[in-house]
Amino acid sequence: MKKMLIGLHLGNGYGSSPGAWRFSGVNPQSYTSYDARVQQAQAAERGKFQFIFLPDGPGAIMADIESEAPNFNLDVMMTLAAVARETEYIGLVATGSTTFNEPFNLARQYKALDIMSHGRAGWNAITSSGNDVAANYGKIIPTSAERYGRAHESIQLIQALWGSWGKDAWIHDQKTGYFADKDQIVPINLQGKFVGSRGPLYIPPSEQGQPVIFHAGGSPNAHELAGRFANVVIGAAFTIEDARAQRNAFRESAERHGRNPDEIKYIAGLMTSIAGNRREGLDRRIILTQHLFPQRVSYLQQMLGIPLNDKDLDSPLSQTLLNAARPSPYDPRSSHALKIAKEGWSLRDIIAHGVIDYHPVIAGPGIEPADHMQRWFEAGAADGFWISPDVNFDGIDAFVNEVVPILQQRGLFHQDYEGKTLRENLGIPDQYGVDPRV
Repeated sequence: MKKMLIGLHLGNGYGSSPGAWRFSGVNPQSYTSYDARVQQAQAAERGKFQFIFLPDGPGAIMADIESEAPNFNLDVMMTLAAVARETEYIGLVATGSTTFNEPFNLARQYKALDIMSHGRAGWNAITSSGNDVAANYGKIIPTSAERYGRAHESIQLIQALWGSWGKDAWIHDQKTGYFADKDQIVPINLQGKFVGSRGPLYIPPSEQGQPVIFHAGGSPNAHELAGRFANVVIGAAFTIEDARAQRNAFRESAERHGRNPDEIKYIAGLMTSIAGNRREGLDRRIILTQHLFPQRVSYLQQMLGIPLNDKDLDSPLSQTLLNAARPSPYDPRSSHALKIAKEGWSLRDIIAHGVIDYHPVIAGPGIEPADHMQRWFEAGAADGFWISPDVNFDGIDAFVNEVVPILQQRGLFHQDYEGKTLRENLGIPDQYGVDPRV
């Protein structure tokens, strides 16, 4: 029986909720603590998660730095290097943009991590899209065609560099003094319109050969890039129908490029607030995010097309307002927001349900996220999920202790790791160098 995959989203280490750094029990200094990040990864490994995923934001806007921590780790590669030394099975995935990084540097960094972790590295290959990022590199953002053109060239070049040290080239025979077969370690001499490199890379293959390619995005450009190169796609979907359509689009793209569609795994997002019951879960989210309620009420007003007042947080929406509400066709969260409103919750509780968060939100006992994941998985809407706990301090352990056992008992999630490499644990094929089919 096919099993789902589970990853952990690990941003700045506090959690996915904006107020997580102030939550009871949280060490406010854990923003700079690599020990905290190691402990969080170890908790996920105890739960048999297939990977941790570190987003990166070299253009992180710090408009709210006075009251909130930036959403990203200090440096994703340094963080994963620390985690690699203190874990054994869990995959280590980080974002690295092709727009402002040179391919040789990316190839070297990720393959070194793959060696250090004994074959557990993954690269989330993306393009940068904002002028806030470009400004940090003294540039303006290139056009979409240029960004994706560079991305396609960069990934091929990086995979060629990864394969430029022959699979069997490292002899290291002390008696004969024969260190490596130089005929198997050769330059690649590739030059495209945007990037190029002579090569070779001076790093031998890891236990899985080379890192796994991830991609995050849902545009036609993303479908094309992932269909050619990626084995895992991180998606954002709010309904089973939308997720299934996204998953099918990526699978069809992989097939168009001569690949088996089962080689590409679609991972949907899920945000969790695990608590004894729904009321406790909502109260937890209220404590975390109530300082943002005025702006969230304003946004909900736009989503539903009705006037709302943040002075009426403790009252449910009137029948007159509910009758007038029209979900925005431009925001896929709107229909769910109206459904929650019609259940009679107060305006405060509607917001606490996470109706304007960037992934579906489950607040309540562990069986609720387990049910959600089962519905989506069995409907063909996802091959797995990346979990964003509201607060990492206790939210990772809560998911591991309360949700994972339910999924395992239902036969939906594995009991133990299939192997020691990320490829083995994701169930994807071996690859060394460029995919000859692409």
